[in-house]
Amino acid sequence: MSASVSTPEVSPAGAPGDTAAPRRTGKVPGRARVWATRAPLLPALIFLIAVTQLPFVATVVVSFFDWNSLSPDSRSFSAFSNYGEVFSDPSLRDSVFTTVLLTASVVIVSVVLGLLLALLLDRKFIGRGFVRTLLITPFLLVPVSAALMWKHVLYNPEYGLLNGGWAWFTGLFGVDSPAQPDWISDMPLAAVATALVWQWTPFMMLILLAGLQSRSAEQMEAARLDGANAWQMFCFLTLPHLRRYLELGVLLGSIYIVQNFDAVFTITAGGLGTANLPYTIYQTFYQAHEYGLASAAGVVVVIGTIVVATFALRVVSSLFSEEANRA
Repeated sequence: MSASVSTPEVSPAGAPGDTAAPRRTGKVPGRARVWATRAPLLPALIFLIAVTQLPFVATVVVSFFDWNSLSPDSRSFSAFSNYGEVFSDPSLRDSVFTTVLLTASVVIVSVVLGLLLALLLDRKFIGRGFVRTLLITPFLLVPVSAALMWKHVLYNPEYGLLNGGWAWFTGLFGVDSPAQPDWISDMPLAAVATALVWQWTPFMMLILLAGLQSRSAEQMEAARLDGANAWQMFCFLTLPHLRRYLELGVLLGSIYIVQNFDAVFTITAGGLGTANLPYTIYQTFYQAHEYGLASAAGVVVVIGTIVVATFALRVVSSLFSEEANRA
């Protein structure tokens, strides 16, 4: 007599006796996983919005009001009249011109000096690390401290180092009591620009030095073997390679210098035609107590800075994409 063996039924899922289960799409666990990774960042995001965006929104709202703190009861909605006054007021127009002139001069001079220093530090010599540390030092100083140093240690007509050096130099030619120039009164905008150039040249130098050290050594050696001299290598190889780094330095320097307040406030207190737009906003807000007009000018500065920053971000992204493609 033979025993009959029954085989268990196999479900389509592969498990004996199980019924076919519906296929899960996995969207819900995927979204939960994404939110689980983003949840720890939410407090920082909320804090960032509360600290930066809410005050800006309040500034935009105030800019639409005719608001003087000395007469708070006469506050009224003025629409875009404050913005019209920003572009029509002569003092504000002069401050815009001063801001553009100061920013352009400081950025151009600091980029040129930074490029020369970067080319120097790109060579190997004894004590290069020490020299590099010394050249970076001005950028690490607090802006107010740097401005005070230039005002009192260097520019002072009675005990400043510039006049002391000038007296020593003229003394070599037999001049006992040379004229002691007052640097801030004689050349106020140049005095502010020189202090800013001294502080921002190391920043440009670091960016351009990073670009120099990312050059292809094989390409430079091949050009040298082909008979190219140093000037030809700089014009046709080094300078095109540094184009993105130069653009990045110019854009970032413009963003920071266009909103500089410390040097103007500390060295000249906005006098002698050196009042830039940030200092004019300070005068309008804290001295004239015109909250609406100052807020409108601040919004204009922020919009201009955002435009420049947008170009800077595009340059940075293109620079990183080029480096990734090259790698």
